[in-house]
Amino acid sequence: MSLQRFCMRAMHTSRQLYAGATSGSGLEKSALAALRKKTGYTFSHCKKALELNDNNISMAEKWLHQQAQALGWSKATKVADRATAQGLIGVLVRGNRGAMVEINCETDFVARNDTFKRFVDHVARVCLYYTDLTEFDGDLWKLGFDSDALKNLPTEEGRTLGDHQALLIGALGENAAIRRALCFRVNNDLKLVGYAHPAPTNVGSTEDTTQVGKYGAIVAYRTEHRLLNYEFHKSICQQIVGLKPLKIGEYDKDQPAENKDEETCLIHQEYLLDADKTVGEVLQEYSTEVIDYHRFEIGERTERNLQEIIRSQHQSSN
Repeated sequence: MSLQRFCMRAMHTSRQLYAGATSGSGLEKSALAALRKKTGYTFSHCKKALELNDNNISMAEKWLHQQAQALGWSKATKVADRATAQGLIGVLVRGNRGAMVEINCETDFVARNDTFKRFVDHVARVCLYYTDLTEFDGDLWKLGFDSDALKNLPTEEGRTLGDHQALLIGALGENAAIRRALCFRVNNDLKLVGYAHPAPTNVGSTEDTTQVGKYGAIVAYRTEHRLLNYEFHKSICQQIVGLKPLKIGEYDKDQPAENKDEETCLIHQEYLLDADKTVGEVLQEYSTEVIDYHRFEIGERTERNLQEIIRSQHQSSN
């Protein structure tokens, strides 16, 4: 029996409870159909779960999750030393909160798998949930999570993200890692925009979308422009993803580099959508100021990045 079919929907089951059937073939068939619809597990596994739990759907579902998780942890232990150089960046922005996560796997084939993409979406939403709980008085707040911190985050149904990671490994049959996350929250007149590249694959509804790709960026900005122009602000994220500026830059302090290909200040870079203008000139046309940004790339070194996040958190709190 396929382990993937057994495990693949363990992270996305409903929390609704059904009354367990007590006797009669009609009730047993009804319980079996309900359990399969609720969990997505195979016929034989659902049948065994009901037999072992006297047709009580709630207990049978709990047993199925325990079995799936045990199989996942066993597989995770066996493949723990395998390199995870591939994966996806997930970017989720909802109003004044944003989360960007990196989830790794062994092969690009698995990174394109819908189960893997749903897991990236799940991690981003868990991070955003904890961002929603944060209260602060400043304009900008950022929090970075390393792998250990992420794996210990509890989820809605009582498991940790580490438990869900084990389920994913069991479902996909290869190693996977929750590597890092960065959460943004802004107040007052600041706004957020996010972008993932290449050609973002949407997970979720149009209004509440996790974008996934090999690169990602979140930008915090302020604008006095009369109309909010999502495509323009997204283009600034694309600029950051494509040209990797090291800092925003200051108009009256930073001099533009002689070689535009080596320009490290965002405002002095050639604007990707109009080579006749710099990013700074376009920002001024749109009465927009970039306040902060962060860029993720699959597999990049993270030590300096985490130090930058910690430093920016300290500066934002002062």
